[in-house]
Amino acid sequence: MAQQVKRIAILGSTGSIGTQALDVARAFPDRLKVTALAAGRNLPLLERQVAEFQPGYVLCSDREYLPRQNVIACASLEEMAALPEVDIVLVATVGSTGLRPVLAALETGKSVALANKEVLIMAGEQVMAASRRFDNPILPVDSEPSAIWQCLVGEDQPIRRLIITASGGAFRDRSWDELVDVTPAEALRHPTWNMGRKITIDCATLVNKAFEVIEAHWLFDTPYEDIDVVVHRESIVHSMVEFADGSVKAQLGPPDMRFPIQYALLYPERTHNHRLPSFDPVQIGTLTFEAMNSKLYPSFELALEVGRRGGTWPAALMGADEVAVGLFLDGQIKFTEIPEVIRTTLADHAPVMEPSLDDVIRAADWASRHARTAIGVP
Repeated sequence: MAQQVKRIAILGSTGSIGTQALDVARAFPDRLKVTALAAGRNLPLLERQVAEFQPGYVLCSDREYLPRQNVIACASLEEMAALPEVDIVLVATVGSTGLRPVLAALETGKSVALANKEVLIMAGEQVMAASRRFDNPILPVDSEPSAIWQCLVGEDQPIRRLIITASGGAFRDRSWDELVDVTPAEALRHPTWNMGRKITIDCATLVNKAFEVIEAHWLFDTPYEDIDVVVHRESIVHSMVEFADGSVKAQLGPPDMRFPIQYALLYPERTHNHRLPSFDPVQIGTLTFEAMNSKLYPSFELALEVGRRGGTWPAALMGADEVAVGLFLDGQIKFTEIPEVIRTTLADHAPVMEPSLDDVIRAADWASRHARTAIGVP
């Protein structure tokens, strides 16, 4: 029997996740048809992607670019996510830009492969409610929630806890006092993963891990107190699930984002991909686990505490963190000032505890603006 071809739209095709998703599509030309591509400012790369994959629809920041291509220009990410010619939407944008496209995809019957964790940080309750209402799944692409998802497939028994692993980031072997003068280049040297700039800094502060706890809370309907984080330097065990009987399942594999991307895009099928590295336990040798040093990661505890509050607090957290990371990358603040920018911004937040979608977006936008003025940065 011929296998069905999945028509995919990739929102954020020139970023780290988007380019790796296209590499997965290259490996399965008979299974994955790239129907739509959306990108920001990297137009030369987008042009090469359009030439190679020949999508029917394109969206980019430069409207003058589009008439030169044999494609239909989409007016917005929401329009692209709702295209009837699309079966699955990979949302690999950054920040709040992914929220409305996710809802548009769910409302029009598409599966959503979600790499933009900020969508669930901002509006987890609304997004998961839409997923249930329209009976369309959220397929997590981040390695940690993907690992949990894979561990839960086929299980209908209660779980005791989720165990999310963290590499510890670029500065896991330093003290907090040693981080005062670290440079963006140093912070971007992640020990095991090759990712985008923003998420790599979030890994160094471990804000990213707090975001993953919030994400797992919504995706797997698990109380915060039943989600633990442990440092796992090798980044081979991507997460674990402990069940009520004490048994633990773990998902392992090389630290390569193409694995969870492929799992989401081809789900429920598992197919060999010759482009991906093989897992060699002998070569890896030892797997280690250790408790997280809370003194080294003050942003983690801050972000998790804010996320637990609910309402528009997580959206404001996301907006503040995005600006704080940007200020550090631009050399305007020190690495050790990132948590203070977040804390100072959130001190002035007036939360809405039962927010609408517009309230959530306004909270993130407010925090992005206020983060600069709160510390006197133009």
